[in-house]
Amino acid sequence: MKNKNKAKIGTWITTYNPSALDVISKCNFDWICIDMEHSSITLEQLENLLNVLDKNKSNSFVRVSDNNKTEIKKILDLGAKGIIVPMINTALEAKNAISYATYPPKGQRGYALARAQGFGYNLNNYLKVSKNIKIVVQIETIKAINNLGEILKVKGIHSTLIGPRDLSGSIGKAGDYKNKKFIKVLQKYEKLSKQNNVSMGMHVAFPKTETLNKFIKKGYKFVAIGTDMTFLGDTIREKLEKIKK
Repeated sequence: MKNKNKAKIGTWITTYNPSALDVISKCNFDWICIDMEHSSITLEQLENLLNVLDKNKSNSFVRVSDNNKTEIKKILDLGAKGIIVPMINTALEAKNAISYATYPPKGQRGYALARAQGFGYNLNNYLKVSKNIKIVVQIETIKAINNLGEILKVKGIHSTLIGPRDLSGSIGKAGDYKNKKFIKVLQKYEKLSKQNNVSMGMHVAFPKTETLNKFIKKGYKFVAIGTDMTFLGDTIREKLEKIKK
């Protein structure tokens, strides 16, 4: 039996390289996110990447570029198992994201006949599957922290996910994760998340296992380590340094 309290560890894909994704998706991550916000990946390329993840039975998430009804609809119709929505600052924005990703009568998603629905031949089964789509909202600004109590009360949120660089930047301390002001903001996030029983999330963009483990010990359940490019860069630097010594 799987431990529901165990942290789910994922990683981030920022480039279009199906062969690299094929390797990464066989490394036993709990989930893999394809980034459509800060990458040049197109919808056509996304479909190919999702094919790779489906082939390897990987749990696919896509970070959409914006809290946009049309984009969320298209990405889910391509077959993503979950979405990560950036820059959620209010409860209304969170409610909108969930509505865009949910079929009527609860939401606004259109009943399309696309890849996810087997182009119409698997629609009835997909309607059941769609109820398990995971919707993650990113908390990336001090405004979101100030509104967090209300955001966390929105039904349908699978987890929140801290965007640490943007959050630190929003208080004028970009990348300074040891700053007292940033630590205090993070502590407020943790306290409110636990009070509202909503899963906490964190992305450690550079693959530092000790940093990730620190957040896991604090109770973060939806966590990501590295990106395709930071794993590549760190590995090359580490191997080359050993060779040159």
